[in-house]
Formats: sequence, structure tokens, C-alpha cells
Amino acid sequence: MMPRNGPDGRPPVVGIVGNAGAYGRWLSRFLQDQMGLQVIGRDPAGDTRLLPRELILQADVLVFSTPIRHAAAVIDQYVDLAAGDEDGRLWLDLTSIKQAPVEAMLRSRADVVGLHPMTAPPKTVSLKGRVLAVCPSRIGRWHDWLEQLLQTLQAHCVEVEPAAHDRAMALVQGLSHASHMTQARVLAALAEDAGGMALLHALRTVGYELDLTVTGRILSGNPSIYEEIQFGNPHVLPVLRNLAEATAQLRDHVLDGSDIARRNMRSAFLEQPATMFSAQALASHSHGFERLGYLLADLDEGRYLSVFLPEDRPGSLRSLLEIFDQLGVNLASIHSSRTPEGELHFRIGIDALPVPMPTLCEAVESAGIGRVVEFRDPQH
Repeated sequence: MMPRNGPDGRPPVVGIVGNAGAYGRWLSRFLQDQMGLQVIGRDPAGDTRLLPRELILQADVLVFSTPIRHAAAVIDQYVDLAAGDEDGRLWLDLTSIKQAPVEAMLRSRADVVGLHPMTAPPKTVSLKGRVLAVCPSRIGRWHDWLEQLLQTLQAHCVEVEPAAHDRAMALVQGLSHASHMTQARVLAALAEDAGGMALLHALRTVGYELDLTVTGRILSGNPSIYEEIQFGNPHVLPVLRNLAEATAQLRDHVLDGSDIARRNMRSAFLEQPATMFSAQALASHSHGFERLGYLLADLDEGRYLSVFLPEDRPGSLRSLLEIFDQLGVNLASIHSSRTPEGELHFRIGIDALPVPMPTLCEAVESAGIGRVVEFRDPQH
């Protein structure tokens, strides 16, 4: 792979402040494997071979990948240490808020761009299918290289001002996370008296299952990330006040219980918010909910086979399905997904199975098409 050249015609050296963190590690692999670049870094949690001043002088592109609470202070430290030697270089950050770190980087003489990948570090080699907020606050000679970087990342890039980004994140992240953390606390307090989580799951609706999926994702993640988003974005507190007031108002309507309270609740919580959306948008969201419901139903199918196709080439899936056809196996569904390790698997739900499941598995593997990683047949 040919490295992507910078404005001086040579491949830039990229330095990462926070290279031992989750995103620092992912970005290091991406820049090395997908762009052929040399990556150096420093992280007080695991890599202190380079002093900050050495990193500044050796890195043509410097990326700050630090926790929200430390971002601006760390950048200020590097600005002071650089003392003007950053002139002509490019500084980036990957922080979940943008205004404070971008303002700190603008105190330098470097070109400055704020980035925020709207996802945890992916298991895939790029950000394809994910959103990337881009704040090109001061970009000159590094413009073309930045475009190469964004194209290689393959993300859906949204250009936004730092302050507007932070206000939006208070709702997109702050409100969403707060709602689900609050649900988790209520479930922890009341689920046992309602029969336990197992009974709640048995009686689940699509909406409950989708909500619980998001809640479970948050609870299984790094707590400091969700803590930083609540405490590190100054626009989150007004959002939380509005959430608390709205919840109290809903509680008061239900406590009142009168016909007037019912009408007021319907107006304030259903009819008025619906006016934010066009009729087409509401229909699209409703249909999307139904599609997710069908997906959950497919994934709950009792009989299935999960196959990894190592050769990513046209016709691989067709060759696999020909085996099912030859054995008279009738498919109920087929979905692709990635494992926590990043492998792409095809999960095939099976309706009619005229042969034993081990026979089907052996046929797939004997053909050399793929590897059976999991299967289930409740009847055997």
C-alpha cells in the first residue's frame, strides 16, 4: 500500500497523544494498515518512551485522543511546549465534545480540525457506515491530506461548528444515555418485585427489547465514557433539567388521573412533539420500528446456522446457498452481522430441515466455502 503523502510530498508521521487508549489503538492500526503511515505516540497509561516535546517535533500530524475532562488541559500543555514549532503541521482531536478542545488547539499555530467518530472503536478496518463529525476550524496546506484521510475512513462525514456540535451532542448522547441509565436504575429497583428480569423478557415488547438492548450496551461499556459525556458537556445539564421536569409533569398527569389530565398528557407528550416531524418522517420511523421487530423475531428463530465466509468475493454467498438448495433446506431468514472480534457471519434461519443439522454443517465445510461457527436445532 502506498502511503498517503502530505503537503510537502512525503508521507507524514502521525503522532497520537493517548495511543494506548481504545481509540488510540484503533487509529494506530488504521493509519498503519490502511494508509501505510508511520505512527508514533505517547500515553501516560502505557507508552512514555517519547517525551511530549519529542512527539511534537517528530509528528507532522498530531492527534489528541484523551478523555473529555483532560482534553483542553493536555492540548494547552502541548501548545506551550510546542512554542511555535507546530507551525505548518496539522493538529486533530477525537474528543466527544468539540468546542473546548478545538479552542485549545486554535491557540497553537498548527492547522486545526476537530473530529468526533459517532461510535465506539469499531471491530472493522474503517468507519464505513458510521457518522464522523468534522470541525475544520483552521485548515490550509493540509486540506488535501485531510480529504484523503476522510475518504479512507469511509465514514459519513458531517461538517459542523464546534459549538453546534456540543449542543447537538447534549441531545444525541447526553439525553439518550441519561434516559437509559435512568431506566436501568428503575429496573434495578423494581424488576424483582415484578417477577424478575426473566419474566420481563418473556413478556417483552419490541420497544422494551430495543430499549433494553441500548441499556445493556451502556451498562456493559466503559463507565468513564458515559460519565464524561454527562459531566464534560456544559449543554447536558439544561437537557437533564428538561428531562426531569418533563418526567415530573408526566407523573403529575398520571397522579391526577382525570379526563383533563389525560387530554393534557396526550397533547403535551404525544400530539405536540409529533409536530416536529413531517408525516413522511413519522411513517418512516414507524416502518423502521417494524423492520427492527421483524429482525428481532428472525434472530429469535430456534433453528439456525451461522457461517463465516473467509473469502470476501462475489458469489461466495450464492455458493453457500446452493448447498442448502441441493439438500432441500428451506430458509426462513438470512442476516449478516459481525462478532465481537469483527468477523462477518451469516446467520441463516431454517424453516424446513429434511436432513440432520450435522449433515448440513458437514456439507458446508466439506465444500470449502465457509466455516460453521454456531448452529442450533431445538428438535435434536
